[in-house]
Amino acid sequence: MAELQEVQITEEKPLLPGQTPEMAKEAELAARILLDQGQTHSVETPYGSVTFTVYGTPKPKRPAILTYHDVGLNYKSCFQPLFQFGDMQEIIQNFVRVHVDAPGMEEGAPVFPLGYQYPSLDQLADMIPCILQYLNFSTIIGVGVGAGAYILSRYALTHPDTVEGLVLINIDPNAKGWMDWAAHKLTGLTSSLPEMILGHLFSQEELSGNSELVQKYRNIITHAPNLENIELYWNSNNRRDLNLERGGAVTFKCPVMLVVGDQAPHEDAVVECNSKLDPTQTSFLKMADSGGQPQLTQPGKLTEAFKYFLQGMGYMASSCMTRLSRSRTASLTSAASIDGNRSRSRTLSQSSESGTLPSGPPGHTMEVSC
Repeated sequence: MAELQEVQITEEKPLLPGQTPEMAKEAELAARILLDQGQTHSVETPYGSVTFTVYGTPKPKRPAILTYHDVGLNYKSCFQPLFQFGDMQEIIQNFVRVHVDAPGMEEGAPVFPLGYQYPSLDQLADMIPCILQYLNFSTIIGVGVGAGAYILSRYALTHPDTVEGLVLINIDPNAKGWMDWAAHKLTGLTSSLPEMILGHLFSQEELSGNSELVQKYRNIITHAPNLENIELYWNSNNRRDLNLERGGAVTFKCPVMLVVGDQAPHEDAVVECNSKLDPTQTSFLKMADSGGQPQLTQPGKLTEAFKYFLQGMGYMASSCMTRLSRSRTASLTSAASIDGNRSRSRTLSQSSESGTLPSGPPGHTMEVSC
């Protein structure tokens, strides 16, 4: 019997009629550039139109990373420093990204007409299924900041089967009652809208020091051509309590990473949220020297923590870890009862020189100061 020989066959993409190989290469390059720049779409929902920008292409059996920004910002001013950070490129090569702009917050958005009823935060969450249906995406990993974190939390509670994980920065799960409303109105009498938003975004230390970052975002918000729209989003920040309860019926069904800066305006709210979540599913990252917007001031540390989080979910197992594993200190909190049966590691690791991801003790939330 004649000996079989292995023959390697290379699949070639067929050229279009009249297309030369050089033209095909140029077309492929143009497509890659378009993907790098992002493709912006708008979709109609029961609560109006919403705009979002997609980067990359869907990966088989992998969720999309979907982001939602805070008030006073859009997806670029909220997330661009994080997703353009060098070490983040390893992550974005493995996931398609969807950056949602709240209505009227996208660049070049027209000002809403007088009397326009801006959607509530709950209604903004109800827009997300329309986005996923349009893109034909089945699951997401949500990354939200401030109001955006609340919106993604509300969505995850109502659509748990479509959310594989949540990264919630500056999350406040509590309702805003009459006292908050009165304080908000009184503050509005003495402070301009940009200053109120800056007080929401940044720590008192940052504001007192008038840091370069604060000056930059004061200028962005003050001179925003859609400032009237921003005010509508700001006023919609009244919200219902998420009613999260550890061990109760209302809780997240996916792993969660909570992130807040040390001395940030929302530090107490995030700590309270951590106390209400399942410790076997929750990672708590308190970042030193990061101010009110850790995704802007500490993109490197947050990127590394995000990689650990994805590894705990079973993704990017071969990713190399170095920065946080050598520089941070960890302390365990939330010594709740342990049942010890979890399918995947959900907690951030303790300090390690090896660069790998050691598993923390089951049944605890890991608080990491870095």
